[in-house]
Amino acid sequence: MAPVIFENARLFDGVNAQCRDGMSVSVIDKRIGDVSPDRIGGSDARRVDVGGRTLMPGLIDLHIHAYASSVNDLHVEQAGVPYNTAHAARMLGHALDCGFTTVRDIGGGDRSLATAIADGLIRAPRFFYAGRIISMTGGHGDLRPVHVRRHDPGLCQCGEAGVLSVIADGVDECVKATREELRQGAHCIKIMGSGGVTSPADPIWMNQYREDEIRAIVGECRERRTYVSSHCHGAEAIRRSVDFGVRVIEHGTLIDPETAAHVARSGAFVVPTMATIYALMEEGAALGLPPVSQEKVKVVYAAALAGLEHMREAGVKIGFGTDLLGDTYVRQCQEFAIRRHVFEPIEILRQATSISAEILNREGELGCIAPGAAADLVVVDGDPLADISLLAAQGRNLSLIMRDGAIIKDRL
Repeated sequence: MAPVIFENARLFDGVNAQCRDGMSVSVIDKRIGDVSPDRIGGSDARRVDVGGRTLMPGLIDLHIHAYASSVNDLHVEQAGVPYNTAHAARMLGHALDCGFTTVRDIGGGDRSLATAIADGLIRAPRFFYAGRIISMTGGHGDLRPVHVRRHDPGLCQCGEAGVLSVIADGVDECVKATREELRQGAHCIKIMGSGGVTSPADPIWMNQYREDEIRAIVGECRERRTYVSSHCHGAEAIRRSVDFGVRVIEHGTLIDPETAAHVARSGAFVVPTMATIYALMEEGAALGLPPVSQEKVKVVYAAALAGLEHMREAGVKIGFGTDLLGDTYVRQCQEFAIRRHVFEPIEILRQATSISAEILNREGELGCIAPGAAADLVVVDGDPLADISLLAAQGRNLSLIMRDGAIIKDRL
């Protein structure tokens, strides 16, 4: 792969609020070489004149479900592997075209999909996956309607696994399920720590898993030098997950000021997912979201922006996620537009780059522009630090996208 040198760039490095004009950045062997205010030498390099546009790190979405081909979880279970995989390819290609050069599949993604991406069979961002989510019986990962008494493989292969989750009860089952997902290459483990929107039998406010079960899962992940994420809406579920060793809270929608301060003191992260809440409120019924789930969406929607404000005021470290299901995947960029109601553009940009890289344990490698970092870059037509809506336009304002040193899109 020939070296590439970007010139005349307005540089946002993923961290600093002050961009530097007239910068040059070299890319050699899939890595960033020099970052300099001076011209970088290299007779064999391709030179790209950025024309004063903003050069910034590729975006990171920490909460996707590539196989979630419908807003109705039962439909996902019944769709079959080819259908769900086709949806994954479509969704991941769209994410890449929007400037997301890294995603974390936090429930369902597996080694097979990761290998297909690595082998170039699917156009996709850099792909991290948590394997199947670990849920208790009657938890957010148990998809059986309330009238179903037995585990029916046609509804959910509980006791083994469904598309997105596996059921485990008690310390021994939780340990075994965790070890199995880690054995298959999961980069982290996700558990269901509270009730959820799309599951039929658990109220949003319900806390899930006992302390000994959560601590057992956390212990297994620490031995593997990785971490646990916990799906949590309610404040109590958030607090107890953090107290039991969970590193990352997914959603955090119903957090209160006291819990936000507690999370900040603990050093844990939260990955809010606003885009999916708005999408399910506006389109859920038309797309087949069950009535019980429609009512749950109203609960989290009413508190979502206030939750973001509590996190911001407390100084919680916040990552970037979307959690879009089925046909709502096209709303991925809307997350930027929603967050601007609470955050300044620089805060959102850090959330979608350097902070999300820290959550992935890839600080200094992803989400930044620095010597030695991975060459995941985008060129924005304009200044996203002044106008974050430039990133909310489905990639239309991106002149160039580079993933792992390869140019994916080039209008320059």
